Amino acid sequence: MLTSSLERKLFIGGQWQDGQDFYQLKSPYTNKVIAHVPLATTQDVEAALKCAEQGAKAIQSMTSLERSTILEKVSKLFEEKSEDAAAILVNECAKPIKAARAEITRTIETYKFAAEEAKRIHGETIPMDAAKNGKGRFAFTIREPLGIIAAITPFNFPFNLVAHKLGPAIASGNAVVLKPASQTPLSALFTAEVFAEAGLPEGVLNVVTGKGSIIGDQLVKDDRVKMVTFTGSVDVGLGIKQKVGLKKVTLELGSNSAVIVDDTDNLDSVVERCVEGAFSFSGQVCISIQRIYVNEKLYDTFLQKFISKSKELVVGDPMLEETDLSALIHQREAERVEQWLFEAEQSGAAIKYGGKRDNAVLQPTVITEASPKLAINCKEAFAPIVTITPYATLEEAIGYVNDSNYGLQAGIYTTSVHKAFEAVHQMDVGGVLVNDIPTYRVDHMPYGGVKQSGNGREGVKYSIEEMTELKFVSFKL
Repeated sequence: MLTSSLERKLFIGGQWQDGQDFYQLKSPYTNKVIAHVPLATTQDVEAALKCAEQGAKAIQSMTSLERSTILEKVSKLFEEKSEDAAAILVNECAKPIKAARAEITRTIETYKFAAEEAKRIHGETIPMDAAKNGKGRFAFTIREPLGIIAAITPFNFPFNLVAHKLGPAIASGNAVVLKPASQTPLSALFTAEVFAEAGLPEGVLNVVTGKGSIIGDQLVKDDRVKMVTFTGSVDVGLGIKQKVGLKKVTLELGSNSAVIVDDTDNLDSVVERCVEGAFSFSGQVCISIQRIYVNEKLYDTFLQKFISKSKELVVGDPMLEETDLSALIHQREAERVEQWLFEAEQSGAAIKYGGKRDNAVLQPTVITEASPKLAINCKEAFAPIVTITPYATLEEAIGYVNDSNYGLQAGIYTTSVHKAFEAVHQMDVGGVLVNDIPTYRVDHMPYGGVKQSGNGREGVKYSIEEMTELKFVSFKL
């Protein structure tokens, strides 16, 4: 992968290829250049697609056990190289080291799940004689790989969200052309090294880095690509949806997740969990808590405890063990949110804590009295900000939650099973977490949203369903 201490290469057809041109990759925290990353050309993408055609044939001819064995090796290699992988996250996206280690732990588990699911891809028998004209027939379904999948991934979990695309794709016998986020290519190239070491056939995984406006469009539109799986912004996701034609597509487009605190036997525990959900990785999580709705009977106490707990967070160098929050991915993102906060204050909202910016670092910020129509409430912040609002009735709180263009996950804390089920059925989201924050995710559960949060589901088993074609077979006996 290296030609010098900084220069990186493309991974095409199992080989490291030189780029014609490069861009400087800088650390979000130090602003120092950490790598020179190739800008893939349309010719590079064409080469990757041709190699993926051969790779698709190679992996489709492998047994499920052989694919499972490779994924098992990948999981073990990540375990062996976990500190190296975590250091990459600290450098390329300023993820605090303890959060980086947690992501690598999940990445190891995701590939483990994929290895297990590779041996569980099956269909079902169909009772044809349930129909009048079905007598004397035996029928069943099988699942077959699509061929080539284009995977376009974001910066915030650049190892684990890549794993959520590569693991299921390879488990089900597909080849992949991976286009990582421009700010986090090093994790994708590291992943390619791991797969090569694990014995993945050449061409099954190809990594092209560079501008999405050039190579992303090429991948999305190419007829050889049978599916596009994308995690990122709504605008880009909508653009992909318009360009894919009849290809399969899975879109995970984020949210402005909400949690209702209706009643609890342990308010301190709820507060601690909500602070974690709002400010982990500086709020740069698709299911980060952005809105908290608190029963008016608990509101004043909750707010005081929440601010007090927020003040304990350590902001600074992501390499230090004690750091909880560090820089946002770009200074322009911090400046955008700073402008949102200014507009909120001008409209009557109150910043109860935080709100200060130092270059790309934004303090954890607690806001009250914010109108539902302000950007800090109705748009996705992807930053360490949270609004806290009182409510009188559960119906009112659920209305607040649903008053959003997004619908990925939501949470509710309640001691009433009746209220829990009321929220489950009335919240317009893809996942409801009862007595937990919406930021909770494990990697084998179904994960995806409604409305502008996207379509399709991730979670290894569910991604495999998206990445395979169901074929029906009938025998006339």
